Amino acid sequence: MTDHTSLALTRRTLLAATALGLAAPRAFAQAASDVKIGLLVPLSGLYARPGAVMRMGAEMAVDHINSAGGVKALGGAKLKLVVIDCGDTTEKAKNAAQRMVAQETDLVAASGAYLSSFTLAVTEVTERAQLPVLTLSYSDLITERGFKYVFQTSATAASQARQALPLIMKLAEGASGKRPKTVAIIGDNTGASVASVKPMREGLLKELGLELVMDETFTPPLSDATPLVQKVRAAKPDLLFFLPTVISDGKLILEKMNEFGLGQGRIPTISFGIAIAEPDILQTISPELLQGVITCVGSWATKGHEDLVKELKARFNEPWMTQNAISTYGDMWLIKEALEKAGKADKVAVADALRTMDGGPSKYYPGGLLKFDDKGRRVDAEMTVVQWQQGIPVTVFPQKLAVAEPFWPKR
Repeated sequence: MTDHTSLALTRRTLLAATALGLAAPRAFAQAASDVKIGLLVPLSGLYARPGAVMRMGAEMAVDHINSAGGVKALGGAKLKLVVIDCGDTTEKAKNAAQRMVAQETDLVAASGAYLSSFTLAVTEVTERAQLPVLTLSYSDLITERGFKYVFQTSATAASQARQALPLIMKLAEGASGKRPKTVAIIGDNTGASVASVKPMREGLLKELGLELVMDETFTPPLSDATPLVQKVRAAKPDLLFFLPTVISDGKLILEKMNEFGLGQGRIPTISFGIAIAEPDILQTISPELLQGVITCVGSWATKGHEDLVKELKARFNEPWMTQNAISTYGDMWLIKEALEKAGKADKVAVADALRTMDGGPSKYYPGGLLKFDDKGRRVDAEMTVVQWQQGIPVTVFPQKLAVAEPFWPKR
C-alpha cells in the first residue's frame, strides 16, 4: 500500500468517524424523556377517599395525554405521574412536601393538596423550591401571600359565597314566594369552611337582608351532633348553611336533623364543598334524606363531560364525577399546555407559562376562562352549584353547564 493510498484511507476513516460523532448527539437530542408531574394528595387517614379520587382523575388525564402523543413541543415526551401521600394532618402534609421537593428534583409541576389547610402548608415548601403547584383548594389565603408558584384553579371561598348567595335567595323566593330572613351556620374549622363563612359574617348576609341567628364552629371529626342540631331547632332558621369537610360529620348532622324532625327539606340546607356530595355518603345515609340539599363547589362534572363520567364509571366504578376528579383531570392538561408553551421540561419555565396562560383546556373549569392574575388566582372563576336529585348530586348552575333544573325544598 502506497503512502498516498494510506493517507486517503486515513482521511476517509476520520471523516466517517466525525460523521458518526456528529450524528450521535442529534439522535440523542431527539429522544423524548418522561416528564414528571407530582400529585400530592391524602391517601391515608381521614381524607384518603377524596385523595384516591383525585388520583383517578390525574391517572385518566395522563393516560389520555400520553395516548394522544404526549408533549409535542418536547418530541412527544410522555407525562409520568409521581404520587405522594400527604396524610391527614397539616404537619404530615408539610413533611410530605419537603420529601417531594428533596427526592423528586426533576418535577416540573404538581397538583394537590385537597384541604386548604394542607395546601397552605405544602405551598410554603414548594414556593421555596420554585415548584409550580395547581390547587382546587378554596381558601383566599392561599393566594394572598405574594407567592409566585401557586395557581388556584377554583373560585376562592369568598367569591363562591358572593356568587352563590344571590342565586340561593332567588331560588328560595321563586319557589316559596317569599325571601328568607334568618340564617344558621354550622361549619368545621378547616381553612375552606372558615373562608366560606367569613364574608357572610363580615357583611354579606346583612347586604342580602339576612339575620344570622346561630353560628357554630366544630373540630372534625364530630363524635356527637346532638348539641349542634338542638341549637338549630331552637333557632328555627329559614336557611341552614352547613359546611363539613368530612363525610362522617355530614352524615351525623343530617341524621340527627332527621331524628329531630328537621330533615328532608324542612329546613333548606346549603353547603359549601364536597363532603355532602361524595359517593360514599350513600353507603350510610339514604337518598331521601339528601333530596334537595344544595352544595356550592369549585368544579363538578357538567354538560360536555359525559364521556369522562362514563369512563370513570367503567374504569374505577365511580357513580359520578366530583370536583376532585374533574379538577385534577383538568390540572394535568393545564400542565401539559404549559409545557407546550414553555418548550422545555423546566419548572421555572412552566411557572412562567402558567402566569401568561390565556386559553388552554378551559372546558374543564367552570367559567370558561383559563387565565391567572398576578396573585395566581384564575380570572373570573365561577363556581358550580350542585343539588341532590333522586339520589345523584347534579349540576344546576351555571345554567349553560347545568344538567338539571334546580328546585327549592318545600318546608
